[in-house]
Amino acid sequence: MPFISRFILLLGALLISACAQQAPAFAPPSERPIAASEQPWPKNHVLGIAYHDVEDRDPDQAVVAVRTERMIEQLAWLRENGYKPVTVDQIMAARKGGPQLPAKAVLLSFDDGYASFYTRVLPILRAYNWHALLAPVGTWIDTPLNQPVDFAGTPRKRSDFLTWEQVREISKSGLVEIAAHTDANHKGILANPQGNLQPAAATRRYDPVTKRYESEADFQARIRTDVKNISEKIRKATGYKPRVWVWPYGAADGTSLTVVGEEGYEMALTLDDGLDTLDNLMSGPRFLVASDPDGEHFANSIVSVQAESAMRVVHVDLDNVYDPDPAQQDINLGKLVQRMADLGANTVFLQAFADPKGDGLVHSLYFPNRHLPVRADLFDRVAWQLRTRAHVKVYAWMPVLSFELDSKLPRVTRWDPETGTTSVEPSQYKRLSPFDPEVRRIIGEIYEDVARLTSVDGILYHDDAVLSDFEDATPQALKAYAAQGLPGSIAALRNDPATMQRWTRFKSRYLIDFTNELTAKVRAIRGPQVLTARNIFAEPMLNPDSEAWFAQNLDDFLATYDWTAPMAMPLMEKKTQAQSGPWLEALVATVKKRPGALNRTVFELQARDWNKKDQADIDAAHLADWMGRLKRQGATSFGYYPDNFLDNLPDLKTIRPALSNKWNP
Repeated sequence: MPFISRFILLLGALLISACAQQAPAFAPPSERPIAASEQPWPKNHVLGIAYHDVEDRDPDQAVVAVRTERMIEQLAWLRENGYKPVTVDQIMAARKGGPQLPAKAVLLSFDDGYASFYTRVLPILRAYNWHALLAPVGTWIDTPLNQPVDFAGTPRKRSDFLTWEQVREISKSGLVEIAAHTDANHKGILANPQGNLQPAAATRRYDPVTKRYESEADFQARIRTDVKNISEKIRKATGYKPRVWVWPYGAADGTSLTVVGEEGYEMALTLDDGLDTLDNLMSGPRFLVASDPDGEHFANSIVSVQAESAMRVVHVDLDNVYDPDPAQQDINLGKLVQRMADLGANTVFLQAFADPKGDGLVHSLYFPNRHLPVRADLFDRVAWQLRTRAHVKVYAWMPVLSFELDSKLPRVTRWDPETGTTSVEPSQYKRLSPFDPEVRRIIGEIYEDVARLTSVDGILYHDDAVLSDFEDATPQALKAYAAQGLPGSIAALRNDPATMQRWTRFKSRYLIDFTNELTAKVRAIRGPQVLTARNIFAEPMLNPDSEAWFAQNLDDFLATYDWTAPMAMPLMEKKTQAQSGPWLEALVATVKKRPGALNRTVFELQARDWNKKDQADIDAAHLADWMGRLKRQGATSFGYYPDNFLDNLPDLKTIRPALSNKWNP
C-alpha cells in the first residue's frame, strides 16, 4: 500500500477515535478551576519537606539520598518562588495567637542523622540562612566508631552517621533544632503470622512461638522506654529536651502518640500528603524528597502537594483473596497486588469482614478481635502488601451495625402499621440496635481491634447504618426518642409531619454520632491521621424527603466525614442503560450545588448488575463511559465495586485509562 494511502487511513482512524470521545463542555475562563499554584496560600499552613542523606556520587535510595547540587537547586527554586523557611518557635507562636506564619511557609527536616548533614547540609543552610530540623536515631549515633551501624537489620558504615559531638555542635548553630526519630525503634518487627515486617513504633509485635500479639500494656511500655531514652540522649547533647517527634517510615500510631505527648512533645511529623495546619500539629504531613529529583520534577511535586488530591478507588472483597490453601491464598494476593498496581488506582476500600454468602451479615472477621470468630488473620497482611507494593492507601471497609453477635442483644425492629407489632425487617440488613449501650460497647471494641492490629489509612463505614421511617422500634430506641422530647411510640412519631421531621433528623444525627464514637476509638489507637469515608445511598441525595427512609443526609455527611461515598449505582436504582448517564449527571449536580463538596465526594459506580439473576458483570467499556460522564460534570474522585481481580473483570486495558490519573502507555 502506498505511504499516502496508509497515512490517510491512519488519519481517518484517529479522527474516528477522537470523535468517539465526547469533548468536555466549554467553560469560560471565569468558571474554570484555579490551578493549585495560583490559589492563595491558606492561612497558617506549613509545607513540611523531608530529606534524608546527601550523597554526590550515586545517591543511595535505600536511604533516600539526593545529590548536593540537586538540594541546592531545590532550595533555590523554593526561595525564588516565594517559599519562606519557618522555625518551630514561629509555628508554636502562631498557634497561640501570635504573628501569623508567612505565606508559603516551609519547615525543612532531615531524618536519621547522616554525617552528610554536618559536611554538606549545614554549610548550605548557613549560606541560605534557612532553618531546619535534624532528627537522629539514638542507637545509630550511639554505635562505636569502629563498629557498623545496625541500619534496620542491614550493616552500614559508621562513618555514614553523625556523632553526638557533631549533633551538639549543630544544635548550637542557631539554625537547627534537634528532633527525635526514636531511640531503637527505627526498624521493622514481625507484625503478623505471614511474616510481614512493619514499623516498630507503630506495630504490636507478633510472637510466632506463642502465636500471640504484644499486649497493649507491653507495647506502651516499650514505646515509653524508647521515648524516654532518646529524649534524655538529646537533652544531654543539646541542653534541651526535644519537642518534635518524627515517625520512622512516616508511620504514626495513636497509642505511641499518647506516650509522646505525655513525654512533653508538641509536634509529630509523618510522611502523609498535604499541608500542615496549626490545629493538628501532632499529625504533621511532609513531602518526602525521594529518587534524587531534578528541578522540574521537584517543582511539580511541591505544587501538587498543595492541590486537592483526587481519589481513584477500587472496592475489593477480601473473600476473594481468602483460600483454605495458604499457597493458593498467596497466589490470589499476588494477583490482587499486581492488578491494583496495573490499574493505577491510588486507594483500595478493602473488606475487613467475611461475607462469603453475600447476605451482608457478618459472622466472622479477617483480624483478631474479642467478639467474633476469625476466618483468617489476613487483613493486615493484605493491607500491608497493597500499601508497600501497589503504593495505594487502604481503607478498612467495616460494617456499622450488621454483626452477628449474641442473640440476646437487641436488633433493629420495624413497627408494622397494619398489625401494630414489631419485628426484624427480613428485606433489610439484620442490624444491631445502636440505641443499646451494650451494642455500642461491643462494636466499639471491634473497631478498637481493627485499629490495633491492622495498618490502615482510613475507615469506610458500610451502607448498613440505616433506619427506615418505621425503625427503630426497640424499647431502648423508644426511650431515646422520649429523652429528646419526642413521642414514645412509632405511631405517634409518624402521626405529625413536624414530629416526623424531628424524629428523622434525630436518627440521622444519632447514627453519625455513633460513627464519630467509632472514629475516635480508631484514632486513639491508630492515630489522628486516619481518614473516614461513609457510603450514602443515592435516593436521600436526589430526594431530600427520602431522608426519612434511610436516616441519611448529604449535608450531614459532608460536614462529618473526610470523604462522602455515594453509591452511584444507576442499575441498582432500577435505571435503564439509557437512563444511567443522565441519572449520574444529576447525582453529580446535586453535590456540585454545595461549594467545595466535589473535593470531598468519591462516587462509587457498580461493576456488577445485581438485578440480574446471574449478577452479570457490567461491560468495562460501559463502566469507563460512566467514569467519563462523571469527569465531564466536574467529579474528580470516583471508583467502582466490586473488582474481580481473579478474572480480570472489569477488563484492565479498558478501565485503566478511565480510572487512573497516572501516565497510561
